Amino acid sequence: MKILRYLLVVFIGLTTSSQWILAQSDSVVLQIIKEGQTNNQTMQHLDILSNRFGGRLVGSDAYENAADWAASKFREWGMEVEMDEAGSVPVGFNRGPWFGRMMGEKSMQLHFVTPSYTSGTKGVQRGHVLAEPKTRQEFERMKGTLKGAWILITGESNGFPIDFSEKADRRRDSIISANEAAASDRRNNSGSNAEKPEYKPGDEPALFFREMREAGILGIIQSAPVPLAALYDRKNINYLSFENLPSTPDIKLDEHQFTVIGQMVKERRQVILEFDIRNHFKPGPVKFHNVIGVIRGSEFPDEYVIVGGHLDAYDVATGGIDNGSGATPSMEAARLIMQAGGKPKRTILVCLWAGEEFGLLGSQSWIERNKDKLPRISNMFNRDSGPLAPTSISVSDAMWEDMQAICKPVESVNTDFPFLVKKREARAKPLKPWGTDSGPFAVEGVPTLSFGLEDVKGYNFSYREIWHTERDTFDKSIAEYQEHAATLTAIVVWGVANLDHLLNRAGFYLEK
Repeated sequence: MKILRYLLVVFIGLTTSSQWILAQSDSVVLQIIKEGQTNNQTMQHLDILSNRFGGRLVGSDAYENAADWAASKFREWGMEVEMDEAGSVPVGFNRGPWFGRMMGEKSMQLHFVTPSYTSGTKGVQRGHVLAEPKTRQEFERMKGTLKGAWILITGESNGFPIDFSEKADRRRDSIISANEAAASDRRNNSGSNAEKPEYKPGDEPALFFREMREAGILGIIQSAPVPLAALYDRKNINYLSFENLPSTPDIKLDEHQFTVIGQMVKERRQVILEFDIRNHFKPGPVKFHNVIGVIRGSEFPDEYVIVGGHLDAYDVATGGIDNGSGATPSMEAARLIMQAGGKPKRTILVCLWAGEEFGLLGSQSWIERNKDKLPRISNMFNRDSGPLAPTSISVSDAMWEDMQAICKPVESVNTDFPFLVKKREARAKPLKPWGTDSGPFAVEGVPTLSFGLEDVKGYNFSYREIWHTERDTFDKSIAEYQEHAATLTAIVVWGVANLDHLLNRAGFYLEK
């Protein structure tokens, strides 16, 4: 009865568009809906991606394992697979477990992270704690105590490590020299009546970083807001080699614990910290690949619909949201189409991009090597905004009739999630990519229709709480939203791929 009711809706909608008959009134759509409602595997994919592989940093074993697994699933579903080499990093990085504790007058387990591609400890390392020196005089006074010490540095962590390059050391040296010259000038002119503006010494965290390393510190510790974020060493990664690896642990400590420890150090009380941080490197270069599942078009194989999201994820957590919540519905959409026996008119590319977190590396690379394909891409669908339910799509006038017909079956998928096709005003084509993989396509003038997302049932989801932090885990996902997204994506992508023409780009971007 359910299928009969749906068929009635199909035939009532025939008058809305001639494309409705061609694109959507077929058994494939019915089978996608049935499979999506009764055997949706989105969360199984996410479980494997997040909990079997974990954080999937490019250059890591976890990323390579995840890429191989995703490729194997595409093949299992009957798709062609391209392991598309998109770049390399000079060394690899694998994160192991980490722990720390405070000992002495008080004891507590420490809540901290370290950025990727930074040093771990040499086993368990224990030492006293000092506040960093800010002047040459302070450094000289305390240099004998630096060996074997953990150093509290100023500033608040933004997730990135302190720059240990020679260029950064020269910058810090110039600040120190300017401060010393200004201090000398003030001393020499202390008796002068001439009014001078108050001098504010230059500063930055770990001002005497090189000198402290040479003196034998164990590592540096910086205050970090909760939830803790840990990114990667973007300033040094391209210059690393296995013979030139970072050697000083860079610890980002819970701001509340940092305050307690800082106050004790200020009072010159006994504070001993112990850390064991297993950050491991491997010789490179380590190549990374976009994983592209191909459903070859039957009539227009050289025209394309792209759907996907980035496969890589920061490794301080497990990438359950950023971007497991984008990659796995895209994978499931592909499975639903294949399970339904779909043979689209134009080629569907399911792209799991590499290196998005390192600067859109995978999508940029693909575009640079596939310029000839760009005019023949009907749309690039990208999911990278969290595990919310798609509730709308905004389209230009030229696409309106096609997209109204294509999206009609979505009404029968889940009545809890009403879906609207909205009008979209033309916008200027961006000059630079925005911060996700659809950005480079938009720069090239490729349509990048995307779904409007909502927390329809009020699960109090906050993407900012999770983004690039330790909370980016499987349990933060929302299964019913994710499963709905996969089914809806399959329907819409199938519909666009099955039109007898490319989506009309007129009015999508402002004409110059």
